[in-house]
Amino acid sequence: MRSVLQQAFRRSQLRAAALPQIAPCPSRRHLSSAAAARNPNRDSVESEPKSAVLNPRWLGDLRSRIKQSLSRAQSENDAAPLREQLDRLDRQWVDLLAGREGFLTEPRWRGLDKHSVAWGDMDVMGHVNNVIYNRYAESARVNWVTSYAATAEPAQRQQWDELMTPRSIGLILRSIKTDYKLPITYPDQVTVIHKLAVKPDYGADSVILEAVILSEQHKRIAARCFEDIAVYDYQAAKRAPLKDFMVDELRTVYDLQEKNKGEMDQLAAAIDKAIGA
Repeated sequence: MRSVLQQAFRRSQLRAAALPQIAPCPSRRHLSSAAAARNPNRDSVESEPKSAVLNPRWLGDLRSRIKQSLSRAQSENDAAPLREQLDRLDRQWVDLLAGREGFLTEPRWRGLDKHSVAWGDMDVMGHVNNVIYNRYAESARVNWVTSYAATAEPAQRQQWDELMTPRSIGLILRSIKTDYKLPITYPDQVTVIHKLAVKPDYGADSVILEAVILSEQHKRIAARCFEDIAVYDYQAAKRAPLKDFMVDELRTVYDLQEKNKGEMDQLAAAIDKAIGA
């Protein structure tokens, strides 16, 4: 399974490398006061952590700046590259937005991928009920956990599948905290991705996860969920540690998350710097 995970990360690297650098816009004026406050010392950018350079809304800001540049384009030759980059952002916004936070964004890791919001998910306030956000996270979490069985060794596959059942060693949601960022309304589609928030140790009897619920309509994070999952032995009726082979795979995935975060963070900073020049 480890080779499969490494191949997945390699594909992610190749996809990121395929995103061309955006040429600086020579007609762009000086950064706004807000942007200057975010980055008061441009000379020190290279030595700062990339996450400190970019604000949480960097992707929306970048899209707005490209659109502004398009409105000032003097010819089709000037406009065509900008439209190409805007189209690319629209196609790869999940990779960039979630990837720079350490989420693995290939289809393999998406617990829900462009899941259609049902009209009945909304409440009398005209937006998706808060409880439904947690249901999205729950469905995605089950898919995320059981997806490990698809690439596991045959002897281990059943044990991965049984993690979401009360047959033997299983996972029980101990707590969930949801931060709501924006209201989701019908019609929309949501993508939900989980990541390991803490690298598990051998003998661990819990798994700490973080999830993002992404709105396709807004191309933004609609909510974040922080989940504390207990490992439970249903046969012995008590807490239990994860199997060592499970910890092996989860630790490998955590390392892939960190590598992907670095790649996407550097790419995001490079794009931001090029557009902001």
